[in-house]
Amino acid sequence: MYIQGAVLPVKTAQKADYVKLVAAMFEVMKDYGAISTVEAWGDDVPMGENTSFPQALKLESDETVVLSWLVFPDKAARDRCMNEGMQDPRLGEIFSAMPIDGQRMIWGGFESILEA
Repeated sequence: MYIQGAVLPVKTAQKADYVKLVAAMFEVMKDYGAISTVEAWGDDVPMGENTSFPQALKLESDETVVLSWLVFPDKAARDRCMNEGMQDPRLGEIFSAMPIDGQRMIWGGFESILEA
């Protein structure tokens, strides 16, 4: 299993819009090999003294931290999805309406080392 993960700031007042948009995005990503997704809305994400999600994202007072990931069978499937799926014209409309500041999003690919 391979995970494409992200931590991002989302406008709190636009939670419903965000959920609708990422659900539509997942429908596209499934066409390119994504197996599943999770979008987790920050509920207990404190500001740290040295480091924290809010500090890393430069979280603004009207934003909430979201932890997001897509699951793929392997890295090759993730790479195909990111290369081909991100070119899908359906995503252009979805991305243009996203209630986030993509420049503050943290993302990366992760190899699964334990599944329990």
